[in-house]
Amino acid sequence: MGGLPPLSQRIAILPGTFDPVTLGHLDLARRAARLYDKVIVSIARTGRDTLFTPEERAALFVGALDGLENVEVEVFDGLVVEQARRHGATTLLRGIRNTQDWDYEMQMAIANRGLAPEIETLFMPPASGLTQVSSSLVREVAKLGGDVSAWVPAEVAQAVHEKLDKGP
Repeated sequence: MGGLPPLSQRIAILPGTFDPVTLGHLDLARRAARLYDKVIVSIARTGRDTLFTPEERAALFVGALDGLENVEVEVFDGLVVEQARRHGATTLLRGIRNTQDWDYEMQMAIANRGLAPEIETLFMPPASGLTQVSSSLVREVAKLGGDVSAWVPAEVAQAVHEKLDKGP
């Protein structure tokens, strides 16, 4: 009979690499937690060169959630629409900070709709003051010895610096 499930059953996927988790990512997770019964932060196991392993990224995200009981974090492989289907999710949540994000995310949303027309993509802008925050900016500034504490939780800033101090 089509239609959306009752609100108590609405599940959203917040996918990404999260290398590392930023205050912008946490803002999205918190706001999504108010809109959905369950939000699953889905950390992509990726072939890209990342600072943290998928398990480390998941642990950092869990540690930063600060008791959001309806937000879960897990690592996944493969297509994000298959991750959504596994969990019965109806929505993919994506943050949009600027026109470059829009162009990329719109392309991905159209591709995902072709793969899974039953799953919608919802774009969410960042909270005020977080439009410049990205994981790549955090990594780059930290590599150059800069303070990233305004963009990530304190535990994440510490983990980034510790990881960079160890070297390859």
